[in-house]
Amino acid sequence: MKLAIAQFNATVGDLAGNADKIIQYAQQARAQGADLLLTPEFSLCGYPPEDLLLRPAFYVDCASQVIRIAAESHGIALLVSYPLQERGKRYNAASIIRNGKIIATYRKISLPNNEVFDEKRYFDSGSNPCVVEIAGIKVGLAICEDVWQAQASMLAKQAGADILLVPNASPFHIDKRKRRHGVIRQRVEETGLPIAYCNLTGAQDELVFDGGSFLMNRNGDVVAELPAFDDALALFDYVDNDWQAAATQAPLSIEAGVYRALCIGVRDYVGKNGFKGVLLGLSGGIDSALTLAIAVDALGAERVHAVMMPSQYTADISVTDSREMIGILGCQYSEIPIRPVFDSFLTALQDEFAGLPVDTTEENIQARVRGTLLMALSNKSGRVVLTTGNKSEMTVGYATLYGDMAGGFAVLKDVAKTLVYRLSNYRNSLGRVIPERIITRPPSAELRPDQTDQDSLPPYDVLDAIMQAYVEENKSVADIIAEGYTEADVKRVVRLIKINEYKRRQAPVGVRITPRGFGKDWRYPITSKYPHGL
Repeated sequence: MKLAIAQFNATVGDLAGNADKIIQYAQQARAQGADLLLTPEFSLCGYPPEDLLLRPAFYVDCASQVIRIAAESHGIALLVSYPLQERGKRYNAASIIRNGKIIATYRKISLPNNEVFDEKRYFDSGSNPCVVEIAGIKVGLAICEDVWQAQASMLAKQAGADILLVPNASPFHIDKRKRRHGVIRQRVEETGLPIAYCNLTGAQDELVFDGGSFLMNRNGDVVAELPAFDDALALFDYVDNDWQAAATQAPLSIEAGVYRALCIGVRDYVGKNGFKGVLLGLSGGIDSALTLAIAVDALGAERVHAVMMPSQYTADISVTDSREMIGILGCQYSEIPIRPVFDSFLTALQDEFAGLPVDTTEENIQARVRGTLLMALSNKSGRVVLTTGNKSEMTVGYATLYGDMAGGFAVLKDVAKTLVYRLSNYRNSLGRVIPERIITRPPSAELRPDQTDQDSLPPYDVLDAIMQAYVEENKSVADIIAEGYTEADVKRVVRLIKINEYKRRQAPVGVRITPRGFGKDWRYPITSKYPHGL
């Protein structure tokens, strides 16, 4: 048997467009001699459709596109995944189509309900295996979460499957490739079945799908692998009861993988939502510099507008370094001093503020002036504002609501500050775009004289380690202290996490690159008396 795998970028809700892609890949695969085309999970409707799945019409429209795919795809069998409604129940399903007809349909057995997944909200579980003969080979089906558990694979084995085909919508996070290979190896060891794993590419809101589809033989070896993040079609041979070796891919470094994910997240959020381009505030600091580099790499310089908004506290080198970076990248650039606007705010508030000391209020006004200017430019231009705050700042609330948090997409939302530095150096290793002084100077919000981030926060290496332990690994305060961090630092960070939940709820969506970001998989109450230190 000759199997074709198509990994591609399916847009949520673009049923006709996704169907067109499936038909085109089927035609290409047939022309190359393939017997069967494997496409990703929810290749027809995109993943995740979320509450579109609560609308009956969505299922009707999906069904009509499946019929169209069947009518236009002859001479090859193909697997299409889509939401199915039948007899009052709803399923995450995959069908094998051949000669214009659906010859078999599998209903996903294991429904994920953790991390960013909530399929039990929408679907009923299937219970039966599905095995169909293609070119003399008995092909078993499983869908994504099915192979993270043992049940579905074993049922396919017991039903007589020779191989297992697995369509997936498996989002990227750091080290996800290693985890996938390890899980699939477990299923191979349990069943003895060689497995074909097909994954989505592209981005949907906070999720990025990184492709990397692969074949694993009966020995648990990856013998073929498609590129990470890119759309691709490839053909593979099943001969002598196993996959034949083909091209594999060297794993990307952490920095390379994350950088690609961030670029794709920006590209698809902007492109799929029809924005003309992006705007961002450029400060002369490392976060905005990295965000600018990502935006230009994702969209091209012509679709990026950086705005420098200096105050009386902005260092000359911040402006100089920003201008240097703009000269390298060649994107649109504006400078709008904010002092006149800031002074007008203080004049309007002088009676209310009389006799009160200067504090963070004045700092926040500056940030909000900048946010207002960016949003005004966004309204006029049709470009979405990219916020530049990182995960470390969002962890402890070191951000101004309606100020530097104002915008439509938070590129670095799940990127710790220490990783920001690593990514900046990585980008410069490909070609210098970020001036070295931006990377090496102490970070500062520049909202008061001689300000640095460490005036208000623990050192970032300490903050990030505590954040990772508490947020991403659910460790207790006691456990984190036992790892060698001071009680004062740990309790301070945990307290800040608790009291700033209201800010995070109002932050824009942003790319998820860790196993737990501040998005769909972080659902803490704003109002809570539970002691978060536990």
